[in-house]
Amino acid sequence: MDSAKQLAGPVTDDGVFRFRQAISRFSTGVAVITTRTADGPAGMTASAVASLSMDPLQLLVCIGSNLPTCQAIRRSGHFAVNVLGEDHEHLAKHFATRRKDKFAGVELRPDSDVPVLADAIAHFVCAVADTLPGGDHTIVVGDVLRCDHVPGTTPLVYFASAFGALHDPAAAGGWHFASAM
Repeated sequence: MDSAKQLAGPVTDDGVFRFRQAISRFSTGVAVITTRTADGPAGMTASAVASLSMDPLQLLVCIGSNLPTCQAIRRSGHFAVNVLGEDHEHLAKHFATRRKDKFAGVELRPDSDVPVLADAIAHFVCAVADTLPGGDHTIVVGDVLRCDHVPGTTPLVYFASAFGALHDPAAAGGWHFASAM
């Protein structure tokens, strides 16, 4: 039996462990996904964000189907992807933790109905174009309504279960990852 068939079988604790170890070697940016409903704002930290299409402008986010933010996005029909900078590990941890009011003490941009973090190095405000099942996650496709970025900033990166940052290749003699933990 080949290894692809072995992994495609029933999920085991060992299979989940091996998958988590292997996927942790895929470095990714860190974002906070936000939305607003009649019940107030909702948000969560995510690393499963990707560009999807240039025509129309679309991106996708993968969110645990049982999370309150997933249900809030479905109700709202809109969401924002807030890309975190290298000095925003505290925001990543803040929005990854269950708490009554995740937005307490977090500064938002005043020019958006959908919560956009004032400290984000880039943001995308989206209308939900589609939702698709993805195992225990929901794949949310967003039509990008508007976006912007802060020039000269460096992203927060997640690799091997640790936060870190990229460093300017001109200053460091080539890109390299520096762990923040």
